[in-house]
Amino acid sequence: MSGALLVCGATSGAGKSTVTSALCRIWSDAGRDVAPFKAQNMSNHAAVTADGGEIGRAQAMQAMAARVAPDRRMNPILLKPSAAQTSHLVVLGEEVSVTDAAGYGEVAHGLRDVVLDAFTSLRKEHDWVVAEGAGGAAEINLLDRDLVNLPLAAAANMPAIVVVDIDRGGAFASAYGTWALLPDRLRPQVRGFVFNQFRGDPSLLEPGHAELTDRTGVPVLGVLPHLGHHPMLGLEDSLDLGATTRPASSPSPVRVAVVRLPHLANPSDFDPLVMEPSVGLRQTGSGFEIRWGRPVTGEPWDAAFEGSRRGSVHGTSVHGLFDDGAFRHSFLGEVARSRGRRYEPSPVPFHAAVDAHLDHLATWLGEHLDLDAVNEIAASALPAPAAPGWVR
Repeated sequence: MSGALLVCGATSGAGKSTVTSALCRIWSDAGRDVAPFKAQNMSNHAAVTADGGEIGRAQAMQAMAARVAPDRRMNPILLKPSAAQTSHLVVLGEEVSVTDAAGYGEVAHGLRDVVLDAFTSLRKEHDWVVAEGAGGAAEINLLDRDLVNLPLAAAANMPAIVVVDIDRGGAFASAYGTWALLPDRLRPQVRGFVFNQFRGDPSLLEPGHAELTDRTGVPVLGVLPHLGHHPMLGLEDSLDLGATTRPASSPSPVRVAVVRLPHLANPSDFDPLVMEPSVGLRQTGSGFEIRWGRPVTGEPWDAAFEGSRRGSVHGTSVHGLFDDGAFRHSFLGEVARSRGRRYEPSPVPFHAAVDAHLDHLATWLGEHLDLDAVNEIAASALPAPAAPGWVR
């Protein structure tokens, strides 16, 4: 059996990436050959494939959940914002140009075949593909250039579910409004709603679910409880970056403050610190950069990577530095000694902690989502060669 599913959101930050990661792990646990996919991502939070291509960080995390190697085709279009209205355009892992918001519409039309070819080739090589949408699924002002949400689902004849964030309020309006705003040709792709981040008794939602289904014909497939204080890893949406903050679980911890810059890249660099029980991590707000002068290097910080130090100030431009356990433990130990703090290295390697995090997400989703219904929905996708293609 083969299948494909698009995980859309009623809004940004609804939990699309988290649900996609969890489904990748659930289906991998079931013995299926799974691959993640996100046609177009706008993010400065990137990862590098084995052959040097650049993809969104969330797709690398989803590939880990699926137990497959990250592949350029998993995120064929990556827009990396460089200013308020301009972005670096990365196509199949390689930067090709800089584009602005107004001019991207014409560019997007030229990238349709790139997106569909990448998706189709992944479907041919894997049993199941879990695709993630972007932003809201009914951005009607951008529908003619939408490569990643329901126009893609229609082009690939792939069913979709819509994840709705209930924690911020207005969930039923978001769910119904998404469905109601869609053109008639796209509505049939929506096969289920999933309410996410609920706090309380889910039975209280049942009258609303019944009316929502009565109005739309689309069932509610599950209510996912709020994950509480469980640390979230691999986040890339700016709405979610505060979730990386966590208190330490030991006395006199090493205290780490992350300045939340407007264009902060790869906040997942701090994920290894979240997993350290002797570290208290928090984000600080109103942060900014002044680009003036030029960098001046001091003495080498560590022979293993690019970086320098001058007194107590250390600097590097290397991403993923703290993923290395030996370096992380050595550095944090040095900081602790200099500040009179206590530091006990985490006994769990970071890679193992991420894997356990993905297992936790799979358990969370599996306990609260109608997986039989989702399996049936995903299995209804037409085989890749039979997909109808883009509506011209």
